Amino acid sequence: MTDPADLNRLLAVASGVLDEVAERFVAGHGAPRSVDKGPNDFATDLDLELERRISGALAERTGIAVHGEEFGGPSAGEGTVWLLDPIDGTINYSAGLPMAGILLALVEDGEPILGLTWLPLTDQRFAGIADGPLLVNGKPTDPLQPARLEDVMIAVGSFDIDSRGRVPGTRRLAVITELSRRVARLRMHGSTGADLAYTAGGAIGGAVVFGHHPWDNAAGVALVRAAGGIATDFAGSPWRIGSGSVVAAAPGVHGEILEIVQSATEQSVAEQLGSEGDRT
Repeated sequence: MTDPADLNRLLAVASGVLDEVAERFVAGHGAPRSVDKGPNDFATDLDLELERRISGALAERTGIAVHGEEFGGPSAGEGTVWLLDPIDGTINYSAGLPMAGILLALVEDGEPILGLTWLPLTDQRFAGIADGPLLVNGKPTDPLQPARLEDVMIAVGSFDIDSRGRVPGTRRLAVITELSRRVARLRMHGSTGADLAYTAGGAIGGAVVFGHHPWDNAAGVALVRAAGGIATDFAGSPWRIGSGSVVAAAPGVHGEILEIVQSATEQSVAEQLGSEGDRT
């Protein structure tokens, strides 16, 4: 296990690297799509530029390899690896919307041990070692306090009703529908990193992430844990590299969200099987 003193040093180095590229991130806001990656997914030239620049600086200054969203790298499931998303919320970023950021996590044997989420367009920086405390713009924050679902806002991931991925669109809709009956408000920001960072900071009470990409999730999971929150997959197992989803929230709220996610998912599967049976 990495020594706490080393983690604080690495956090400081990583913070410096992200500070160095923040101005470029802001200047490139609105960059057009340049690399098609799949249906409704693309990268900009800024994604590529920032990943090269951040990865090079981290490798040189820390001696630790980087796995980036755009260019890949060593497996994040074993050993010690930086995990980088140079622009999270690329569609927002390209469209000129402000909800986008840089996500960076240090992962050790599949566990995120520190995380950083820089939101340069709103001048917000979230950082922390998983054991705490959470730092927001460099200042320690108080731990998250237990709360009730009915009193908080919850962020949810975007979805396509026709999606047939790990969490199909019909199941996502079932979760969102049931959450809407129980929460103060739902929010869909289009940025997993922002959802998890704002959960860690307490602006929202929790986040439900349908996606499984580790570069989207690892940094925010570390931040939520640094703040005293809970981050699991939909089955309730602690999140780690390889997990297929995220439920992250303050104590109390997490259990309520997890119950809804599991119940809505089971009901959606039962209804889908019933529908298929009707057609046979």
